[in-house]
Amino acid sequence: MKRRLVYKFRLYVAGDAQNSAHAVANLTALCRGRLADRHEIEIVDVYREPMRALEDGIMMTPTLIKFAPSPVSRVVGTLAQMQPVLLALGLDE
Repeated sequence: MKRRLVYKFRLYVAGDAQNSAHAVANLTALCRGRLADRHEIEIVDVYREPMRALEDGIMMTPTLIKFAPSPVSRVVGTLAQMQPVLLALGLDE
């Protein structure tokens, strides 16, 4: 039986800023459309966890990190340009 790949994402946002809200909505839509039942999304608010953002090297928000499957990749921005986002995340099938 083939094991299904689970995509693990961490999205760094800045509170309720408009760009952050757009990134959350765009990532949610992408995952529902391409990775239904095969994804985990963790949202980290840099205002609430500034040290974690610094430790993870986050200098701008919103920033998305894909941890699994390998390789790890990062995308900065609202994730509105779907084709470059899919390419960066390895989902451009």
